[in-house]
Amino acid sequence: MITGASDGIGKEFAFQLASKGFNVVLVSRTQSKLEAVAKEIEAKYAGVQSRTLAMDFAKNRDQDYSRFVALIDGLDVAILVNNVGKSHDIPVPFILTPTQEMNDIITINCIGTLKVSQIIAPGMAQRRRGLILTMGSFGGLLPTPLLATYSGSKAFLQQWSTALGSELKPHGIQVELVLSYLVTSSMSKIRRPSMFIPNPRGFVRAVLGKIGRSGGAQGIAHTSTPYWSHGIMHWALTTFAGLSNAFVVDRNGAMHESIRKRALKKQAREGKKNL
Repeated sequence: MITGASDGIGKEFAFQLASKGFNVVLVSRTQSKLEAVAKEIEAKYAGVQSRTLAMDFAKNRDQDYSRFVALIDGLDVAILVNNVGKSHDIPVPFILTPTQEMNDIITINCIGTLKVSQIIAPGMAQRRRGLILTMGSFGGLLPTPLLATYSGSKAFLQQWSTALGSELKPHGIQVELVLSYLVTSSMSKIRRPSMFIPNPRGFVRAVLGKIGRSGGAQGIAHTSTPYWSHGIMHWALTTFAGLSNAFVVDRNGAMHESIRKRALKKQAREGKKNL
């Protein structure tokens, strides 16, 4: 079961899990994209079956979750990938954050993840096996000015995953929050990979290749930082800087202030072109 499965990291999880023989349930907002991914998977991997469900997690509609429950009725969901998420369109001071954007971030990142997990986890507990992967972010690890709502939503998922992991461990369920820096995607708006910014294929390969390692990332239980360069960054921040150190937070804020200025200039240029 993969949420946010039609693009980027979610789509890559679908393909790499299908390549290992897993049937996949794909959930995302756009039915046409889901159908295209499902068709490609079934054509590429003989014998792999797929199901799809188009739902907009920002709407938080009871009827969508009822359809979700019906979709998985009778299925043995061994792996849940909580990948659906939303960030700010551009870095923005909290007091200027549009109300709808703020609501969507919390509803998608937090409420959607909790509801899906609460639907899936009881079956795993009954079968006494399962894996719940939730996509975290350095934005939740490190307080991030100008992405305050997104940063807070990912910090919430960090605490929730660690607590949930302790609760579900006696039931044979492994819970892991996956920390990452940037990955090339539509959310990050970065197209070119680099040493510190992998593409989805390399990132997902690292995630799946390191499942089961004990101890947690930098001692944080039920957490991993699987991509090698992200792990180095996490270690350096924890060891030498301190994640909530005022200097580090201020530098992080200055970086996002610069990104905001460039984004606003780009919007202004595009606005003039459209006049």
